[in-house]
Amino acid sequence: MDIGMIGVAACLGLAALGSALGAGVAGMAAIGAWKKCFLQNKPVPFVLVAFAGAPLTQTIYGFILMNTINSLTNVGGKLSIGLFSGLAMGASALYQGKCSAAASDAYGETGQGFGNYILVVGLIETVALFVMVFSLGLAGSI
Repeated sequence: MDIGMIGVAACLGLAALGSALGAGVAGMAAIGAWKKCFLQNKPVPFVLVAFAGAPLTQTIYGFILMNTINSLTNVGGKLSIGLFSGLAMGASALYQGKCSAAASDAYGETGQGFGNYILVVGLIETVALFVMVFSLGLAGSI
């Protein structure tokens, strides 16, 4: 048995878990914001879908990295890169979802500040991008 395959599975699995949790939190907040708009007879901002879907990209990053580390022959490298990168990308997705939830609530109530909110959501996305890129570089040196 290649114990390194745990890292390969963890890379995608943990990133996807974070995406699911983050998108779930953000989606619930978007639905709540839309409900408030309906109750107040205000226009319903479709743009909240951008916040609800933002955490999904970490799954793609986990998949890209998983494919790369799967080809490694170093068992410890597979395990450690996959496990820790998956955890970091999953945490990024979870907290991106939480920030997206706050952004949906604020934008739904005020109809203002979309650029500011999406900037914060994008900053959290950057963490997952950094993890993926730096881990790809690390995998290339093993």
